[in-house]
Amino acid sequence: MLTEPAAAPETVQPGGFQSLQYTRPFVRDEGATRSLHFTLGELQSCMLTGQPWHLALDYTRTMMGFLLFNPAPGQIGMIGLGGGSLAKFCYRQLSACQMTVLEINPYVIALRREFLVPDDDARFQVIAADGALYLQTEAAQFDVLLVDGFGHEGQPAALCSQRFYDDCLGALRAGGVLVVNLHYDHPDYPLWVDRIGRSFSGNAVEILCEEKSNGIVFASRGSAISPRAMSLPKSLSNLDQEARSQLRPELARIIWQMKNLEE
Repeated sequence: MLTEPAAAPETVQPGGFQSLQYTRPFVRDEGATRSLHFTLGELQSCMLTGQPWHLALDYTRTMMGFLLFNPAPGQIGMIGLGGGSLAKFCYRQLSACQMTVLEINPYVIALRREFLVPDDDARFQVIAADGALYLQTEAAQFDVLLVDGFGHEGQPAALCSQRFYDDCLGALRAGGVLVVNLHYDHPDYPLWVDRIGRSFSGNAVEILCEEKSNGIVFASRGSAISPRAMSLPKSLSNLDQEARSQLRPELARIIWQMKNLEE
């Protein structure tokens, strides 16, 4: 079954910035799963209806590798809400952190209840804003910044420019970590990875997801990235048992890949 979001204005001004037209996503409900799409050929997000807090897509589990850098971040920023998989997981599992989610498309935000994204409260907020412009104009200071912003034409140019990655560095506290989801098969993938490395003076590492369609880049505004400084038990210590069981294999795989890169 396909459903459209609730009505939203055709032209909006996210965060007080420029007025733009936005594409309406749609929801595909197949009983056991509910997914978000801009086209039938491209999956934006997927939720297991019986386990709405579960991370159903492999790349989302890889992005949670930031726990290897910081198992208890105080401030998490995220660019791109989508179906809210990462936002819901962090909200549920990291109860001591505050989270700010930036989403430019009002039609995506209008679907938050379809995907059981939490209401805004003292520690969770979804802001209608251009993520790139937000980093330029707001004095954001995050411990973790997750970049997962895709539209109907893929990753916007504004979210993969050198200026953007420089601004990501500036939005992180000392020791903060940037996590970027990129399409591995895109012809500009090597260029984007290189830009991230340049902004972070080479302190970045790319991890290919198990399904090999996405590459996740971790970059740190802290000491040199090394698997020797990472502890799998510590990284999982703030999660409930179900979440530990889900993430343990993926975090172990990330550490192993990093060890291989040091050889």
